[in-house]
Order: sequence, then C-alpha cells, then structure tokens
Amino acid sequence: MAVRPRHDHGEPGGGRDPAAEAIAGWLWGAAPAEVPERLCLAAVGLLPVTGASVSLYSRGLPVRLGASSRQAARLGDLQATLGDGPCHTAAATRGTVLADDLTRAPDAARWPVFAQQAVDAGVRAVFALPLGTAAVCVGTLDLHRAEPGRLDAAELRTARVLAQVTTAALTGLARDGEPWPGGTHVEIHQATGVVMAQLGISAAPALARLRAHAFAEDRTILDLAHEVMRGRVRFDGEG
Repeated sequence: MAVRPRHDHGEPGGGRDPAAEAIAGWLWGAAPAEVPERLCLAAVGLLPVTGASVSLYSRGLPVRLGASSRQAARLGDLQATLGDGPCHTAAATRGTVLADDLTRAPDAARWPVFAQQAVDAGVRAVFALPLGTAAVCVGTLDLHRAEPGRLDAAELRTARVLAQVTTAALTGLARDGEPWPGGTHVEIHQATGVVMAQLGISAAPALARLRAHAFAEDRTILDLAHEVMRGRVRFDGEG
C-alpha cells in the first residue's frame, strides 16, 4: 500500500521532535487497523532499512500485527516458526538487539538457523526494538535490510522514537477497546490447544511439536496451524 506522508511543521522554536513530527505525518488519517502497517512504512521511509514489522509477544509467540512487505512478514513468520531470532531475544531481555551482519560472527552465531535462513531470504542485517516499558515487553519493532551495516546514533534514536510511538499507539488501541489488527497468529494458539488435546501434553511442548514439524517440512508454523485446524494434520497418529 503506497502512503503519502503528511508533513506539518511546528512553530519555529517550538522544540518539537523532528522524528516524532515525521512519524505523525505517516499516521495522519489512519484508521486504527492501519496503524501498525503505517508505522512499518514510516520506519522504511525514515531509516536506511529494507523492511519493518510490528509484533505483539503472546505466550512465547510473536503475533505479527503489520509489515511493510512480504519479505518483512516472512522474516517474522520465520522467527515464529523457529522460536528463535532477534525478536525473541529483544522480548526476553527487554533490550534493543542490533545484528549488523548475519553472515559473520558474532551475529551469525547468536541464532545460527535463523541467520542462515534470513540470509537465504536476502536479509543481511536485523534490528529488534522492544515495545513496552523497562519492566514489561509487550512486543517488538523489527527492522531489516539487505546490506550489512550499523544504524548510526541518529538513526538508532529515530528507531527508538518509532518504538515509543508504536507502544503508545498499540496501548491506545487496547485502551479504546479496538481489536488487535492482523492478529492471524491466534490460529497458532488454537492449533497448540488441539495438539495439547491430541497428545495430552502442556502448551510449551505442544508449541515445540508444531515448530519442529513445521521446520521439518520447510513451512511456516502459521501454514501448519491452518492444516491442524482443518484436521488435515494430526499429531496422535489418527486420521
């Protein structure tokens, strides 16, 4: 979706943050359901990155709410399937994760399977910023680009402003009773419940079974969840 940002300039000497001002332009006129995708498009427009996605973190699973491109969505699905990657690290540590080159140590060694598959998908650098507070991480803003390299101090500051605005926007949606847009990964949680019932196991090992099965078949966990919910894949040997 092509979006033309609206640029309004504050009063001279008003001290308004340029990054926040630019982000507000990208959000101008957006319906609640459009906010996550608009923020992803803002990230690509304001930073030297190829793509961006926004995810909530729910019971160990990143739930993608918006993405700037198919590649960005695929990268999020890959991390959901593997249960590993920068967004998981950012959520667990509640800190910014910067991986400048996934083909070299130390970044390639932090998440070896994710790094290899990301590189195969045309991604060389990833940056994950936690959403929430210092005490609670509710999701991540995930950025990537095709070429290796760091974000400089000014770019990292803009990325953090984006993360703050994203946190505020999603918190506002929840407070106003708006449904979480794009929460298709709910089906993964439903499929986890089906596997729990079929095998008589708890949620964590059931989700691990789904991830392992999806990885073995070279498909996303979301694709597999669709098949489980339709009864086309069972884990108890029946059918």
